[in-house]
Amino acid sequence: MIGVSKLLCGVEHYGDRLRYAHGSRGQRHGAVAGYGPVVAWNVTRTCNLHCIHCYSDSAARQYAGELTTAEALKFIDDLADFRVPVLLLSGGEPLLRPDLFDLIARAGRHGIRATISTNGTLITPAVAKDIKNAGVGYVGISLDGIGVNNDRFRGKKGAFEAALAGIRNCLAIGQRVGLRFTINRHNLMDMEEIFRLIKEEGIPRVCFYHLVYSGRGGSMMAEDISHAESRQTMDLIMDKAAEFHRQGTDVEILTVDNHADIVYLYLRLKERNPEQAAAVWRLMERNGGNRSGIAFGNVDAQGFVHPDQFTQNHTFGNVKERPFKEIWTGTGHPILTGLKDRKPLLQGRCRQCRWLNVCNGNFRARAEAVTGDFWESDPACYLTDAEIGLTERME
Repeated sequence: MIGVSKLLCGVEHYGDRLRYAHGSRGQRHGAVAGYGPVVAWNVTRTCNLHCIHCYSDSAARQYAGELTTAEALKFIDDLADFRVPVLLLSGGEPLLRPDLFDLIARAGRHGIRATISTNGTLITPAVAKDIKNAGVGYVGISLDGIGVNNDRFRGKKGAFEAALAGIRNCLAIGQRVGLRFTINRHNLMDMEEIFRLIKEEGIPRVCFYHLVYSGRGGSMMAEDISHAESRQTMDLIMDKAAEFHRQGTDVEILTVDNHADIVYLYLRLKERNPEQAAAVWRLMERNGGNRSGIAFGNVDAQGFVHPDQFTQNHTFGNVKERPFKEIWTGTGHPILTGLKDRKPLLQGRCRQCRWLNVCNGNFRARAEAVTGDFWESDPACYLTDAEIGLTERME
């Protein structure tokens, strides 16, 4: 994640303490020194929607082999032994798992911050209170367009209004909540309206996700936005972050799954405010770029461990059989071992890029989806050859 509001406006929120901590640089197995990674756990694959970009290819049916309550509680205990700081409960739709609040309670007893990633359509006022009373640190609710555009994307009429009601129900009781938006050609035209919605509704956080070609999203490569549109979108996001800050509107704005964003932000800031850019550079170096397989990991509904939720085609082990820590710190899988020291393995533009120390090769799932080579360049990098220093090396 790129903390746009943190880097541009100096406003710090919870996640920034992990992303830009002094002890984050150079870690191999965790977010910061002395801690394990942030873990995204698909607690169930079952979902009440059918989104066209779903990385887990979820549907409204039951799936065999998901962790039992006893297995799930043991898994959380293992995460506590590894000092995992944050557990992101995702799906499918996590609120469809009957024992979800028992799992959240177990995480809380261990001091693990539990967050929920949901489509929001099931968050009634009563469910919002349950979430709040359970001590959930944050609820991320997905909206991928305004009105019927969101409903087409999410495969169900009325999904927009139901998700917006879920956001409002959380806000009404003081439950921290935010909006998640996956950028693509279907909804790019809704970006301005999304910012208007954020301001009007008083939504305190928004994450803009770049499209990853995984699961059903694997069929959407041609529907991703162009490099020029990526730059324009990042301009809009940065301008809105600065505008909200000037107006005293406290909104945490982040972008996710494309570390070209951090370099683009730095280059633009360097033109306007070199002193501030130097401070941002120090934070960029501290963070080190994409850290899938290092500071971030994924466990799917059946207990299989992956480098992130979009790279479930690579599996390192199963938490039903071995503790997560043992799997995560092991050396038996070439992808997991490679991710922890990936720079010598990267190919193409990534290998020669002057920003490699602050990007770390961007997103491997997209590279593999397009080229078939896990270590090739990420095709969604929208920086020019001149900006990455490639033309200088060719001269």
